[in-house]
Amino acid sequence: MPQALHAPRGVYLITPDEPDTARLLARVQPLLAAGPSWLQYRNKAADATLRFEQAAALQGLCADHGVPLIVNDDAALAHAIGAAGVHLGEDDGEIAAARALLGPRAIVGASCYDELGLAERAVAAGASYVAFGAFFPSRSKATTRRAHPDLLRQSAALQVPRVAIGGLTPDNVGPIIAAGADLVAVISSVFAADDPVAMLRAYLACFQDASA
Repeated sequence: MPQALHAPRGVYLITPDEPDTARLLARVQPLLAAGPSWLQYRNKAADATLRFEQAAALQGLCADHGVPLIVNDDAALAHAIGAAGVHLGEDDGEIAAARALLGPRAIVGASCYDELGLAERAVAAGASYVAFGAFFPSRSKATTRRAHPDLLRQSAALQVPRVAIGGLTPDNVGPIIAAGADLVAVISSVFAADDPVAMLRAYLACFQDASA
């Protein structure tokens, strides 16, 4: 059985498709210092060699900052570099197999899109957290499924952290947090910002406002 995951609150930062490893690290490092809860390594454009190079480098950087690294789609890569866990879409492998490979302490996340049933099955299979979205149109990924904030309320009974993703901005995320999102996952809104660190802090301020 997986160990219960203490629910973090804040930003779940996801890397952009960056082909240059040195530049990727330079872009990520100041953001790690600003305090995201988790970092997910995601690079859909990279081959296996580059993914290993980048994931291993990020694992060292994340360890220095005390931020768990989660690998997108690839439990074997997460295992190979000693990452904190893996995030799986519905076509990226079995949750139970990832749990068996990575062990009970690993963070194993599942994309559940706009379906409570998917979330229920994911948790039953050993998922540590569930992710819903897209809540709004996204610049990072073409989306046809649209999640509603009620899904966050309905999934509270699962008693695992809930991640919201998809077109979230500091201007629209307030109701999503109020509905129960423990983490908001962001990519381009931070990495493409004129001041990525200031943008990350703007998201974090939304959680502070929600707790006030």
